[in-house]
Amino acid sequence: MSGHSKWATIKRKKGANDAARGRVFTKLAREVQVAARGGADLNSNFALRLAVDKAKAENMPKDNIERAIRRGAGLEKDAAEFENIRYEGYGPNGIAILADCLTDNRNRTISELRRVFGRGGGSLGEPGSVAWQFSERGYIVFERFDDNGNARKVDPETIFMLALDAGAQDVVESEESVEIYTERAELAQVSQALIENGLIPSRSELIMQPNTTLALGAEDAGQVLELVDAIDELDDVNQVYHNLELTDEVVAQLA
Repeated sequence: MSGHSKWATIKRKKGANDAARGRVFTKLAREVQVAARGGADLNSNFALRLAVDKAKAENMPKDNIERAIRRGAGLEKDAAEFENIRYEGYGPNGIAILADCLTDNRNRTISELRRVFGRGGGSLGEPGSVAWQFSERGYIVFERFDDNGNARKVDPETIFMLALDAGAQDVVESEESVEIYTERAELAQVSQALIENGLIPSRSELIMQPNTTLALGAEDAGQVLELVDAIDELDDVNQVYHNLELTDEVVAQLA
């Protein structure tokens, strides 16, 4: 999964304009708001802490984060009620796609998803049609460079030892990042162990990791990623997962 972090970085650079950043902040605010239903205390609500850390990593303003927490905790009466829904589908060449949504209108969300899947050469599937091809895992990443290309101080050996001692399953080192994978239940303790030792990750979150991946040529892979990006741009879509193999060669050609 070496291309996972690299492609995420490329997408952030492409979406650096104000309009794109606004969409990102809107999605992050929804995620924080939903997580805050479990309580506004970051120390006792790990889901909220993950959402807040993710928002901070994207440089979301502090006032926006605090407002989302208040809405989720029921301290603001004008807050819309969002729910988590996962949709499944297929992209070109049978690539499996999961779209995690936060929405206050199911009919709108599924209508927009059906339109985007159709235009991108894919189709929506029934519940359970592709989810079996993924497993939920904890994901922690230390990126070696910021969005401006400046090197970050990253010590792979220390990260590797601390992560494994804390219960991580796997640590993958590449030129762009150091990626850590954990069981779902171990994400909190691994993340906390790293932070307590002064190692602040670029991202720490739960992801749906494909059990196996499908390799395609650059042109076919480009069609899939165009569809994935179009899905991700929908306001109601919080996260998109797929089982396309993102090799360094493919990512380099598409970048």
